[in-house]
Amino acid sequence: MSSGFTLPGLGGPAEIRIDRWGLAHIRAGSALDAYRVQGFNAARDRLWQLDLWRKRGLGLLAADFGPGFLAQDRAARLFLYRGDMEAEWAAYGPQDTKAIVTAFVDGLNAFVALTEGRPDLLPPEFALTDTVPATWAPEDVVRIRSHGLVRNVLSEVARAKVLARGGGLATDDLRKRLSPPHEPVVPEGLDASDWPDDLLDTFRLATAQVNFSPARMAATRAEAWDWSKVDAHGAVGRRGAAAPPELSEGSNNWVVGPGRTVTGRPILASDPHRIYLNPSLRYAVHLTAPGLDVIGAGEPALPGISIGHNGHAAFSLTIAPMDQEDLFVCAKHADDPDLVRHGDGWEPIRRVAETIPVRGGPDEAVTFGFTRHGPVVAEDAARAFALSTVWSAPGSAAYLGSLAYLGATSPEAFGQALRHWSAPSVNQLYADRDGRIAWFMAGKAPRRPAHDGLLPVPGDGRFDWSGFLDAAELPCAIDPAEGWIATANEMNLPPSYPAEARKIGFEWHEPWRADRIRAVLGGQTAHRLADSQALQADAYSEPALRIARIACAVPAGERGEIQRAQALLRGFDGVLAADSVAAALVEVLWVRHLRPALIAALVPDGATARLIPPGDAQSLIERLETGLAPERRAPLVAQALAAAWETCRATMGEDPAVWAWGRLHRALFAHPLSPLGGDGAWDVGPFPLGGAGASPMNAEYRTDTFRVTNGASFRMVVDVGAWDASVFVNVPGQSGDPRSPHYRDLAGVWSRQDHVPMPYTREAVEAATRTTILLTPEAGA
Repeated sequence: MSSGFTLPGLGGPAEIRIDRWGLAHIRAGSALDAYRVQGFNAARDRLWQLDLWRKRGLGLLAADFGPGFLAQDRAARLFLYRGDMEAEWAAYGPQDTKAIVTAFVDGLNAFVALTEGRPDLLPPEFALTDTVPATWAPEDVVRIRSHGLVRNVLSEVARAKVLARGGGLATDDLRKRLSPPHEPVVPEGLDASDWPDDLLDTFRLATAQVNFSPARMAATRAEAWDWSKVDAHGAVGRRGAAAPPELSEGSNNWVVGPGRTVTGRPILASDPHRIYLNPSLRYAVHLTAPGLDVIGAGEPALPGISIGHNGHAAFSLTIAPMDQEDLFVCAKHADDPDLVRHGDGWEPIRRVAETIPVRGGPDEAVTFGFTRHGPVVAEDAARAFALSTVWSAPGSAAYLGSLAYLGATSPEAFGQALRHWSAPSVNQLYADRDGRIAWFMAGKAPRRPAHDGLLPVPGDGRFDWSGFLDAAELPCAIDPAEGWIATANEMNLPPSYPAEARKIGFEWHEPWRADRIRAVLGGQTAHRLADSQALQADAYSEPALRIARIACAVPAGERGEIQRAQALLRGFDGVLAADSVAAALVEVLWVRHLRPALIAALVPDGATARLIPPGDAQSLIERLETGLAPERRAPLVAQALAAAWETCRATMGEDPAVWAWGRLHRALFAHPLSPLGGDGAWDVGPFPLGGAGASPMNAEYRTDTFRVTNGASFRMVVDVGAWDASVFVNVPGQSGDPRSPHYRDLAGVWSRQDHVPMPYTREAVEAATRTTILLTPEAGA
């Protein structure tokens, strides 16, 4: 099937070949034309998502959706890049980033213009919300920062509050374990005892997804600022009690060198873990032009790809949890609230006035404050709380630094390109046809001469950053002797790395996924593509196994429900399979009963205990195993086990034979507009799912409903050199248009932990083509 369009600005004919699974293969006569077509194609498949992404990031939601979105707009605008644009464009590498982004945006805008005369091309969400897509400026792509992942201001403030309540570092270890072992230094003059509960509401609101509800859409102007709270699951709601976030972001990747594979070719695997969205956060595409032939995934609002291969080298990334932000507490002048202390003098808070358009009413006037440290996220009569973040530095638009490495053909060239990578901080893996493999940690790492980044600090100048570490100061490994490399957000600094001196971060993910991946890969000397696919679907959980063993060790006495529960758990092997009865029981036991009871027992002060959840599983389990006397542990575990049995019985029925983890643990890809009606017709799922947060098949879930919230929506395994054998999956589908056959066609594949082909060579692409879109320049161009 073929169709055609005129695309303004094209230098020559181009085409989009769409294969069986919705993967678009773009061919053009120049690289800039390929990026132009990429923008056009992204809008063709994801226009509603792209438009919402732009309006969220620029703070323009209220103009379309009304006063209920005004507070979120203000929060997002606070974190826009406001620096020098020449420096911004230059920061991403030697390529002409501005020209590339401009071509991409021109293509996107061309499709938007096309919909004005062809409203049938508009996704149905625009009609439902009575809105139209806006056109983009190239600067929109890079100025929006608040969708990127940075850390650790939420943890800094939580730690300060724990210590202010007298909880001590041992108590805070229950909340978040530090690695390498390190004792935070409390800055002189820091006192969090009277910090407001809403201190970070603006930050959380700025980074929240857009969610819709009838009440929010109907909010009046008088109610506008009520919609400023973000709950534990990332949803914006009315003012109320704040809750610690449950969401967790992560990723796995690994590369197996040629000496450990059956074929003698490297294999590279990638499954980034992010919040499950509909449409998917990632979009897969293939760009072919003279000097450019890359395939893989990126974010739909960006040109190029960040995960994939270029026909010689493959690359993938996971989050490396560097500490890229700090909260500075700036003392105000007693007689002038627009002055803050710095050094021996006073500096003005720079105030910026803007107006936010609001549907159905006049624009809203808002004012922002900025200090030398960054945007002011909260203030009172005595203090301004300012956030220093890499977002404020040139070159920190998330993932755009990938443009610099798309043509890399050696580890050394790849590492050199990563000098231009700022955010998010990542573990980058590399493998090429020559059999070479490599790991690089990349991202802007603040240089902190006087503190460790683990607590907020006074903004009087004693604790200011002094620039960023040079990329050469970050760890890397090229062609390691082991013959393979794996990362999973764990603390992976080499033993010889000067962690105390450089202080790039002490808060990493728990080691469970990394330990399991290393155990599997370390035992395989003839690795196959199917082995990497299986490892991405591995549902083993070490903490679940340890919790089951703890539960089986307590005396049951005469309590029948405890005896039955222990009988179920005794044969448990740690695999959280979707059809496993024991998996359901052990997860219910931990998240609903044992973990809350353990935190309450270890942290008797209720206000401090509320700061701990979800808690550090490694620390909590160790404390349960060895930190509690048997006479305290046994009744605690027994009571929790009995309660877990009752919860399973109440939610899944009287007969344990029909219990299963997948009956509770389900993935639903809900369309953001579903709460407004339509009976969920645009939702995809639910699907029963195995795994959990500690499994290589990462599947984080809500503790109140067990609904899966985070995990690998995109998976890829690359056979380096035999490119057409590579596979991927992107759930629920490549398209964001509910009318498209590619809106949900990958969901079943994904739920079976399977993959589909990722054809690369010209012959394979042409054989896989189902639809061709021909694009031509304007007449006379």
